[in-house]
Amino acid sequence: MQDTPRGSRLHIALFGRRNAGKSSLINALTGQELAVVSGIPGTTTDPVFKAMEILPLGPVVLIDTAGIDDEGELGRLRVKKSMEVLRKTDLAVLVLDPAEGVGVHELELKRRLIEQGLPMVAVLNKIDRGGLERLPHLEEALGQKIIPVSAKTRLGIEELKGELIKAAPSSFEAPHLVGDLLGPGDTAILVVPIDSAAPKGRLILPQVQVLRDILDNDAMGLVVKEGGLKEALTRIPRPKMVITDSQVFAKAAAETPRGVWLTSFSILMARYKGDLVELVRGAKGIKGLKPGDRVLIAEACTHHPQADDIGRVQIPGWLQRYVGGALDITWVSGGSFPEDLASYKLIVHCGGCMINRREMLYRLQVARAAGVPMVNYGVLLALAHGTLDRALEPFPAAKKEWEEG
Repeated sequence: MQDTPRGSRLHIALFGRRNAGKSSLINALTGQELAVVSGIPGTTTDPVFKAMEILPLGPVVLIDTAGIDDEGELGRLRVKKSMEVLRKTDLAVLVLDPAEGVGVHELELKRRLIEQGLPMVAVLNKIDRGGLERLPHLEEALGQKIIPVSAKTRLGIEELKGELIKAAPSSFEAPHLVGDLLGPGDTAILVVPIDSAAPKGRLILPQVQVLRDILDNDAMGLVVKEGGLKEALTRIPRPKMVITDSQVFAKAAAETPRGVWLTSFSILMARYKGDLVELVRGAKGIKGLKPGDRVLIAEACTHHPQADDIGRVQIPGWLQRYVGGALDITWVSGGSFPEDLASYKLIVHCGGCMINRREMLYRLQVARAAGVPMVNYGVLLALAHGTLDRALEPFPAAKKEWEEG
């Protein structure tokens, strides 16, 4: 894990008409030929994600999208794909072509951005070809400041970077994973099973991120396998907290003394990427399930399911034992997430380590709007192991929500 995970990077999406120079602008911003550039309109079809370091912004994901003015049946599908990018966008860049100016496509995009509370930086590209005299008129038509640049000569690129820094949402920095729960010198014990599902030669992403956050906040982390917790507690009898993999929650709970916080990596991810209180509220929806109900299980990444896979085997098995019969279960993975959720009685989501916080909050919002409770793996597995009350002790608001159920 040498690079900043994509889900922790600022997501900057470039929108504009075909051939406005979005791909050229990405190359100018990064100083590299990352995006394919062509004079033929419509070169970019599906959204293209480029993880990059842009100084002084830091680690970002630049998203190159198809033209917002694309035409025809295929073109409309491309525009739809581009608009779906808004789900995961933290900051939008509208790229204008002097020859096209500001029209219905640009104003509709701005309306959508305002509706979703997304900041936007507007750019007038290709000023090396002229058109700078139109800038005041274009700013009046768009109703905001426009940065003149030339992706070809790099004129105005540094000013654009400055505007991106100023416009980056203050809410981009997600809450701490765990650092706000630990003081300098505190110790956290991390229980990490090494089984057939564990990647060879490394820890999984949530474990790496939690350990880094512990170190960033001047606390100490001790990593043990599931069989090593008891021994670790003889050497450090009163750590501030124990953080365990959800699969060994019951074992960790039995070995961790009362008075020591116990939670899971997945519950920490629920708070970091989404809204823990909302996900705990969603867990209450399990009580109303009955045989035959539809359940959606969503995973943000794609992986090869194991024989005892959490999302394909363990969670469906527990839910069906709980309701006393078969459920109608649908699985989605990667970037897929249904727009129409009305037919589902429950959504079970993974920890979301591979998507950014905005995407997870979007999914929660869509579920809330459809009136469908949504819970994540960590909360559900803690409930299944009978340890949810204890797992929520470090989080008073979430614990109160559960106790009021």
